[in-house]
Amino acid sequence: MSTPDADHPAYPPIRPRLSVEELLAAKNTQPIHSLDDLAADTFESDQELEEFLAFTYAERHRDVA
Repeated sequence: MSTPDADHPAYPPIRPRLSVEELLAAKNTQPIHSLDDLAADTFESDQELEEFLAFTYAERHRDVA
């Protein structure tokens, strides 16, 4: 068995305690004002979206029998 070594930091690393406001300010995060703020053009077409949804459904039900 080995002893703690100064070369190996403690796990998990000790982090300073920051408030939510401080964490948000550090990331320059802005509040969400509407659902439009969350909108993203992830899929290039409705067909691509449908293929993704079909794949996701099939994968979720693959081992269910």
